[in-house]
Amino acid sequence: MSTEITAIILLVGTFLVLMFLRMGIGIAMGCASIVTMYYLKLNIALVFQGMVTGTNVFTFMAVPFFILAGDLMSNGGISDRLIKLANCLVGWLHGGAAMVNVLASMFFGAISGSATADVASLGPIELKMMVDQGYEDDFSTALVMSSAVQGMLIPPSHNMVIYACAAGGVSIGALLVGGLIPGVLLGLVLMIYSYFVARKRGYPVSERFALKPTILAAIDAVPGLITVLIIVAGVCFGVMTATEAAAVAVLWAFIVAVFINKSMRIRDFFQVASRSIKTLSIIMVLIAMAYSFGWLVAYLRIPNMVASALLSLTTNKYLLLLLINLLMLILGTMMGMSSIIIILTPVLVPILNTLGISLVQFGAIMVLNLGIGLITPPVGAVLYIGSGISGIRVEKLVRAMIPFYIMMVIALMMITYIPEITLFIPRLMQYPC
Repeated sequence: MSTEITAIILLVGTFLVLMFLRMGIGIAMGCASIVTMYYLKLNIALVFQGMVTGTNVFTFMAVPFFILAGDLMSNGGISDRLIKLANCLVGWLHGGAAMVNVLASMFFGAISGSATADVASLGPIELKMMVDQGYEDDFSTALVMSSAVQGMLIPPSHNMVIYACAAGGVSIGALLVGGLIPGVLLGLVLMIYSYFVARKRGYPVSERFALKPTILAAIDAVPGLITVLIIVAGVCFGVMTATEAAAVAVLWAFIVAVFINKSMRIRDFFQVASRSIKTLSIIMVLIAMAYSFGWLVAYLRIPNMVASALLSLTTNKYLLLLLINLLMLILGTMMGMSSIIIILTPVLVPILNTLGISLVQFGAIMVLNLGIGLITPPVGAVLYIGSGISGIRVEKLVRAMIPFYIMMVIALMMITYIPEITLFIPRLMQYPC
């Protein structure tokens, strides 16, 4: 066996063994890198140099601000206002309570960019509202979890920024606006399914549409929604960089939470910031370790091997995209989202370039694909949060999730095979795609 093959087995094997021993993924990558470099007689200092290089990226500076802005808005009293607005807009339809759930998650996701924050913040309110109207608790919880995935597609999304760092040379502005239609599409698919389920099961319809309450609810929700406008408009129209826009959004989110909604005191800011720092530290460790791990992956020519292996199976573009989706779906059930983005993106980029797939389009494909992993056992974090807030066993929730998995995969296939769903707005705004 050649030295190169032995090193690959050592790198991947050490990583997998440590991961299944429940060691943190970042630490597992770092240990695997050190062991492999020692075997290859490379300078171990390269690991630590890679850690510094991996986090010393200007684009990455936007991530802390995105996370903090999302946490501020999550704690800024915006949840009730968004649900009230969503209820005024769609609550009067068949399956209205379910549609309120989806629409509120769409609004909230556009502010927080986090599925876990969505379920934790909106979930208890949405569940009570649906159950009180006669919806089954398992159906309601499954819908809460599924609709939360929209938040990772609809801008602003810190996962898109992480993807941009991993892919290299991809416009953050294009990725942000590119996720808009896919996120809305996912919401529409879930709303259509909810409508037919509501008609079949005879779920009740709330009061008729009224213009005045809708206008008042929209005005009440505007301060929170301006956060999205600051980031998207600032980046897309070239007024600010992604980092500058995210920083301004943090300032505005603070003003909304403390002075407009008055749902947070100034002294509470430090607790919110502390939570954001914990989230950021996990991501930074992953990125730092993944850079060294990724350097070894490139050094051992693993991307070329993976590309050759896939291309040896088929040269059909559509079949290859299906295989890549299956690979990500499987990994998404076992690993964290940020980890997979950082590890897998550099491996897949050469294949995508060979197939002529836009990296902007693939960003939306990857984020939705891995979002499904967040609500899929055995590792799905959102699945366990949903179980926690509803008190329903995970096994029962997984059974209730089956039709939602099907709906989400349908949306995923549409985004995969219809590029214009993702690329229409970026091309309209003349971004390179």
